Amino acid sequence: MTSPIETEATDASVALDKKNATKNDAADGPSHTGRSPGQLMWARFKRDKVGMTAAGVVIFFYLIAALAPLISKIYGKDPYTLYPNEPGYEDILDDFSLPVGTFGGVSGDFWFGVEPKLGRDVFTMLLYGMRTSLYMALVITFLCVLTGVLIGMVGGYFGGKADYWLGRVTDFFLAFPNQLFFIAFMPVVTALFVSPTDETPTYLRAVSIILVMWFLGWMSMARLVRSSVLSLREREFVEAAKVSGASRWRIVRKEILPNIVTPILVQGTYTLPSSILTIAFLSYVGVGFVEPTPDWGRMFAIGAETYEQNPAFMFFPGVAMVVFVLAFNLLGDAVRDAFDPKTGR
Repeated sequence: MTSPIETEATDASVALDKKNATKNDAADGPSHTGRSPGQLMWARFKRDKVGMTAAGVVIFFYLIAALAPLISKIYGKDPYTLYPNEPGYEDILDDFSLPVGTFGGVSGDFWFGVEPKLGRDVFTMLLYGMRTSLYMALVITFLCVLTGVLIGMVGGYFGGKADYWLGRVTDFFLAFPNQLFFIAFMPVVTALFVSPTDETPTYLRAVSIILVMWFLGWMSMARLVRSSVLSLREREFVEAAKVSGASRWRIVRKEILPNIVTPILVQGTYTLPSSILTIAFLSYVGVGFVEPTPDWGRMFAIGAETYEQNPAFMFFPGVAMVVFVLAFNLLGDAVRDAFDPKTGR
């Protein structure tokens, strides 16, 4: 028989436990609610201040590039006009065709100064150069990621002869010296569509750059996906899906692909800034974009020619490229840490 004291103590204990449980539930809030991997990733990513800052910088660059025509219209200048030939701007270059004024001609009319020799506006040249490079790099990265995922998935999952021959093709393309191949092959691609006596249209140069960089840019993604799929295809959950009668397409789409999203995203965030640097390199050596198309690489080439007389011209495009590439690399690290907390910094 239970004594009244014991009963009272038990009731008090139960009431105290309920009170504590209620407080804990209120404090924990949504933590007891089941969340998807995407929600968990986003929650971890939001706590990474460096990653959020890097994401903000990347979004800002793409917004500026997208709004370049509108900003240019509001600003009142464009990247093509030779302003020394315009009324009221005849004195912006000196007798040596160098900008007059402080730091390359920076003023209220020309926020980032003027270009040596030709006198074009540096601010709008940078805006349109960013627009060219960023959106081309986005297309190239998408094509490389898509191709690499498809080839790596097929080779890793099916194995056998498919894996062998796809692996040999990948090794063959990896054997090409990329930069030398870019320089040698770009004129060949443009010559296939345009007569050597005709001027190559800008859109054709853009398509040629995309094709060449796509042609030589998917291999690292394919090898990464293949190795990830090889490590997953013998796992228990894949075997369970096979036993349950799931088709190969369903296994790849539902079981394997969601588990390799992290390396794909991280590799993609490293591929995009690398593509931007390659596009700039091609224009710098003269096989990418040419006059009068604004481009980051062309700005560096012009700046290299006039660096001793006017070092200010390379400052703004150089800082912009360094900030963007650094931000995208930091964003890649933050995405990796958000998907896989074990690799956190």
